[in-house]
Amino acid sequence: MPNPVQWRSAAGRQALYGALRRFFTQLGYLEVDTPLLVPAPGMEPHITAFEAPFVPETDVGQRRTLYLHTSPEYAMKRLLADGAGPLFQICKVFRNGEVSRTHNPEFTLLEFYRPRADYHAIMADLEGALAEADRAVGGDGFFSRTPYERLSVRDAVLRETGVDLRVCADGPSLKRAAEAAGVRTGEATSFDDVFFHLFLQKVEGKLGWERPTYLTEYPASMASLARLKPEDPTVAERTELYARGLELANGFSELTDAVEQRARLVEEQEFRRNAGRAVYPLDERFLDAVGRMPPSAGIAVGLDRILMLLLGVESISDVLLFPAHEFV
Repeated sequence: MPNPVQWRSAAGRQALYGALRRFFTQLGYLEVDTPLLVPAPGMEPHITAFEAPFVPETDVGQRRTLYLHTSPEYAMKRLLADGAGPLFQICKVFRNGEVSRTHNPEFTLLEFYRPRADYHAIMADLEGALAEADRAVGGDGFFSRTPYERLSVRDAVLRETGVDLRVCADGPSLKRAAEAAGVRTGEATSFDDVFFHLFLQKVEGKLGWERPTYLTEYPASMASLARLKPEDPTVAERTELYARGLELANGFSELTDAVEQRARLVEEQEFRRNAGRAVYPLDERFLDAVGRMPPSAGIAVGLDRILMLLLGVESISDVLLFPAHEFV
């Protein structure tokens, strides 16, 4: 049975969703609804999808493995490619195995996209949306402390550790510098793996305490679905939002080169294969859409974590009426 905190969070959630819908509608965004059940869930190296076998009971379709989506990104980009204007969605997403104080395997994302925009525009929209949500839910005003801080990954690491990612641009040199800064890197040898040890141990928890912080300009190897910065291709036009040490959002100026996107996804397939993880099929309709998209930007925002901070609670279970600990 839900406790008083969970009942209070239900009312807060209603206010949060209402504020977001009003804000985006007034900006001219269209709310859309895309499938939860998909043939390809995304290829992020460290995310595992829930499998959902499709067993047809008629002569329509073939038995196959489908997946609960980990994000509505692929479907929403197909809409952009077909000429849609600004889009937003509030939906459930699913990531297998993620259960902790800040993770639930079923959680709620706000995801929105703007054609003919870059990641600076999408950051400004999210900033306005969260300030409006803060007022509607009755938070402590933290998300109304605008403008939010903008801080490059390089500057954040340099500020907290003294390590310069421009100087330590490969795995061995970064490992030596990280260990000299007191970071436990274990068996990690690649630049990305050492970076994550460094970032999680020394940087992440320091972000977004005076006001929310946008971390920007990720190393090119961590571009994910983002385009590289034209004037500096060593970094990607990718941003993550942090508040009080907690990651809340991940967004990009979107990659619109289908050949490059395919190469990145194939590389991620190989990473998953070598790591012993499930390897998911390429979504050919998504890849076709990437090449037809206008210059666009988008971001995914974890609303359960936003609600945690707005209500001042410590665990994601406090903002869910039926948290995962009921079945794990």
